[in-house]
Amino acid sequence: MAEQLLDQARDLFEGQIDFEGQKLVEVLVNAALTLVGAIAFFVGYFLQDIKLAVYIGLIGTAAVFVLVVPPWPFYNRNPVKWLPVGGITPPANLVVDDKMFR
Repeated sequence: MAEQLLDQARDLFEGQIDFEGQKLVEVLVNAALTLVGAIAFFVGYFLQDIKLAVYIGLIGTAAVFVLVVPPWPFYNRNPVKWLPVGGITPPANLVVDDKMFR
C-alpha cells in the first residue's frame, strides 16, 4: 500500500512527458504567449495604459507557465515503449567499413 503511494508520488514529481507531449507543449507555449502578447498590446494601446498592458502580459505569462510546466497527465498519452534490457544480442560477425568485429 505504502509502496504504491510512493510510486504514484514519484511518478508525479519526476515530470515525465512523452515526445508528443513535448510537441504539444511547444505549440501551446508559442500560441498562448503570442495571444497574450497581442491582447496585452492592443488593450494597452487602445486604453493608453502601459501599466495595464504589463499586468495583462505578466498574468498571461503566469497562466501559460501553470499550463505547460507541470507534467499534466495529458502530456503523457503516448509513452515510449523501450526495449527490454538484454533483449537483443549483437550479431556474431559484424562488418563495418570492411573491418570485421566479433
